[in-house]
Amino acid sequence: MANYGWFTLALAFAVAGPVAAAAAPVPKFEAQTIDPEVQIGYGVAVGDVDGDKRPDILLADKRQFAWFRNPGKAGERWPRFVMAENLTELDNVCIAARDIDGDGRVEVAVGAQWNPGETSNLDRSGAILYLIRPADPTARWTPVRMEPHDPTTHRMLWVKVAEKKFELAVLPLHGKDNKTGVGTPVRLQVVTPPANFNDPQANWRSKFINTEMHMTHNFALLGDDVAVAGREGVRKIELVAQPRPMSLKPFGSDTAAGEISLFDHNIVTISPMHGNRVIYQRLVPDNTPNPAKPGMMRPIDVVVDDTLREGHALGVADLLKLGRPQIVAGWRMPNAEKKVGIRLYISQDAQGEKWTTHVIDDNKMACEDLKIADLDGDGRLEIVASGRATHNLVIYWNRNQ
Repeated sequence: MANYGWFTLALAFAVAGPVAAAAAPVPKFEAQTIDPEVQIGYGVAVGDVDGDKRPDILLADKRQFAWFRNPGKAGERWPRFVMAENLTELDNVCIAARDIDGDGRVEVAVGAQWNPGETSNLDRSGAILYLIRPADPTARWTPVRMEPHDPTTHRMLWVKVAEKKFELAVLPLHGKDNKTGVGTPVRLQVVTPPANFNDPQANWRSKFINTEMHMTHNFALLGDDVAVAGREGVRKIELVAQPRPMSLKPFGSDTAAGEISLFDHNIVTISPMHGNRVIYQRLVPDNTPNPAKPGMMRPIDVVVDDTLREGHALGVADLLKLGRPQIVAGWRMPNAEKKVGIRLYISQDAQGEKWTTHVIDDNKMACEDLKIADLDGDGRLEIVASGRATHNLVIYWNRNQ
């Protein structure tokens, strides 16, 4: 049983004190399409690209990596700039953006050569690249390919592992030679940037640090660590001050998961991979007598919604300023109502046992990915989403008081 001692039940849903079932406001979001010609929209990131202290939007599309400049005023056009295109024979698949050197501008790494059915041929599946920033960020960026890599590169995150030190964590979908999740485990990889990471000849050091899960889909930052979602459920890997290779630790339930999002250590998943269920993992005391491990907690899955089809995007944050997080989930295939879209879920109690559902997008967003961020500096969080079959990139502006 996992040790969840750093949770307390009173704060299990980030609420101080008892929660009266006061009616939450009806969420108000205003959609603005900033790109109506997205091909697939595999991945979205948010960060300051040009150093003007305003968060920009980055997109991993089928053949291009692009960024959209924040105009600084509501309703204005977001200019689009291509960073790189046609880097590999097959599709792009993911993007990671974070300021890792403290200059106020994001560094960008990307994944490409997306070929999920090929798990053996390294030339035909998977690629990890760093994009070197030009003097003018609206010009083309220089790609640097990093090796080694495993097939089916799928997700990546910049992770802080020490003061002023970051690594790029890379998560494949399958292990090498793995077939439909059976066989060789997935190898979680970390790539360490060189001192001068904008030198195309510099050496990026790479290590494979874990081989315990057999099919993974996504991961999320858990402080300075990482929580991984996959066939075996959710697991935590501690990247800071740990020997390598390292072991995953139980975290959350063993329910198979494809998407994961965290807020103050609250766990939300979409289950299973490309699944239909939004699940909040509520923590309760483990009453099994064990004096050596006081304060043990165990997770209980609360099904928030089971009517999605190919749920593929997830976020958790307090968008409505209620003092507790709300869940945002998007799906990309028409469900039983023949609709795609994005929904927001509001908890009605401190334990997260009861939820209300609100529609953010009704059948105009076949959601492939989404991010939550304050784009205009007003202290309210927006939703940014990319649509696969709907071919759009949309900001949902937060108009709640």
